[in-house]
Amino acid sequence: MPYSTLGTEYILHKKARLKSTPDRLQERRVAVVFQIDLKSRKSIYEQIVDNIKELIITGMLKAEDKLPSVRELSKTLTVNPNTIQKAYRELEHQGFLYTVSGLGTFVASPAELAADEKLIEEIKDRLRENIKELLFIGCSLDRIRKLLDELLEERSDWNDKGN
Repeated sequence: MPYSTLGTEYILHKKARLKSTPDRLQERRVAVVFQIDLKSRKSIYEQIVDNIKELIITGMLKAEDKLPSVRELSKTLTVNPNTIQKAYRELEHQGFLYTVSGLGTFVASPAELAADEKLIEEIKDRLRENIKELLFIGCSLDRIRKLLDELLEERSDWNDKGN
């Protein structure tokens, strides 16, 4: 995904809790690439939501990983803290994050994510439009099926939730 020269790439070093002995909690530091395109038609809030969702979906952020505080992330991204809070709230509403008062914001487990039928329909509509576009530019149905199979194969490491 190309980003303009006005786009900014940020690397967040997150601490993730690792299971170890009950009396000692190990931490790992992971560099997380975070990009904001200042020329994008998408608002910064939407870009933050999309970036965090992408990090969760691709496994860069794992279940129970702690996200940076609103203040810390707003300082790193030089974005208003209210923008970060709005993004976190939206991700929490969508089931990707949860907040524990006094401890912070964490990535939710995939098992805790309930299938949102409205969101599924929106994604289905987008897929329908993308398939129409592929047909318009001359792709055959067989080629589209192969493309979809390739994309699904890329994600073969994911657990099938049976939905």
